[in-house]
Amino acid sequence: MTLMKHFLGAAATLALTAGVAAAEPAVIFDLGGKFDKSFNEAAFNGAERWAQETGGTYKELEMQDEAQREQALRRLAEAGSNPIVMTGFAFGDALTKVAPDFPDTKFAIIDMVVDAPNVKSVVFNEHEGSYLVGMMAGLASKTGTVGFIGGMDIPLIRKFGCGYAQGVKAVNPDATIVLNMTGTTPAAWNDPVKGAELAKGQKAQGADVIYAAAGGTGVGVLQAAADEGILSIGVDSNQNYMHPGSVLTSMLKRVDNAVYEAFKEGTDLTPGINVMGLANDGVGYAMDEHNAALVTADMQAAVDAAAAKIKSGELVVHDYMSDNTCPAATF
Repeated sequence: MTLMKHFLGAAATLALTAGVAAAEPAVIFDLGGKFDKSFNEAAFNGAERWAQETGGTYKELEMQDEAQREQALRRLAEAGSNPIVMTGFAFGDALTKVAPDFPDTKFAIIDMVVDAPNVKSVVFNEHEGSYLVGMMAGLASKTGTVGFIGGMDIPLIRKFGCGYAQGVKAVNPDATIVLNMTGTTPAAWNDPVKGAELAKGQKAQGADVIYAAAGGTGVGVLQAAADEGILSIGVDSNQNYMHPGSVLTSMLKRVDNAVYEAFKEGTDLTPGINVMGLANDGVGYAMDEHNAALVTADMQAAVDAAAAKIKSGELVVHDYMSDNTCPAATF
């Protein structure tokens, strides 16, 4: 059975179970919680897949506030967890401090690069997957106006939005793209009420397809879109099931695979940078029974043709994080 560990406050300490095997892996979920139906939940699913396949156990921890990051890493390392996987760029500073103090412990961080001999940094080509769902939005829109709602306003989330805008413009150069961010603090990842308000505001501006890249906040975006009779696009996990017939598709970011592979490698975790994109199934888009009626064969063929060109290198999607500019939209 999975051993659940929770911080109950900034000063709380991690309860450690005696007798746990030294090589037991651990995963730390970012703010928003492991059941955010998006980024963190994808990580949880990867850990669970490993546990089910191997019969192994792992420690898990859900962050409650920013002050706990370094303490959490140190406690887990001191307790013998190995490897320790953390979800989210915000762990970068803490890991930079902690990793050198535990040279025999392997760490994996998702969405941030930390240069250390015992750290694997897993980053994704989110702009590639976002381009594909942007194409789908542009093809599905009847008004010619589509929306994007990001979580915390950081370059990584603008990377999603920029890739999306490029995909929209690829199929409809005259399209209007409405862009909003939820906030500038980590609270922006878990504010479904604000997400719903932004979605309704975008609909009022004519948007009839809205892509949410906002963690738990996106749950409110998808709900509002369904209530307002327009389409939404999920992110990270397959969110099509949440509102069948209303979620056009979901941009899949295979955080589950990143966690699963890290756990599978165990103490032999390979350090360095691992880039997961379309070419190695690190990102993609979701098709299932919940959105099949919304996506025509021609739409899917067009998106798949673009995906093949991206994989081959014939089509290069601009990465916002390369120079903080976007050729298809203004943030």
